[in-house]
Amino acid sequence: MKILVVEDHAVDIKLADLVLSTAGHDVRAVEAAEQAFAAIKEDRPQLILLDLDLPGMDGLALARQLKADPDTRDIHVVAVTCYPEQYPKAAALAAGCDAYLLKPINTRELSDQLTAVAEGGGDAP
Repeated sequence: MKILVVEDHAVDIKLADLVLSTAGHDVRAVEAAEQAFAAIKEDRPQLILLDLDLPGMDGLALARQLKADPDTRDIHVVAVTCYPEQYPKAAALAAGCDAYLLKPINTRELSDQLTAVAEGGGDAP
């Protein structure tokens, strides 16, 4: 599966890339929401792993824009945050995210969780 990781922390990018690439996914990463638009046009992902706390445009605003656009609304979006009080699950789902994960992510389950979301298995635990 093609996965776009939108994350501003280099360590989290490396971790997601290592875990998901090892599981056989095609992973690309960008560090800001604004960069995600160009990456999506260049090589459309099936799923976006989206950190909600980003510099500039936050992940919720990006999710809303993606879900409002007929060209991108069918891309699965999985929100990730370590600030549930600032970015609660209800807000992420209302913005159009398909699932919500809290950091630190469970590296043993991440690939299966994302695959379940992409296959229509609903919200990741």
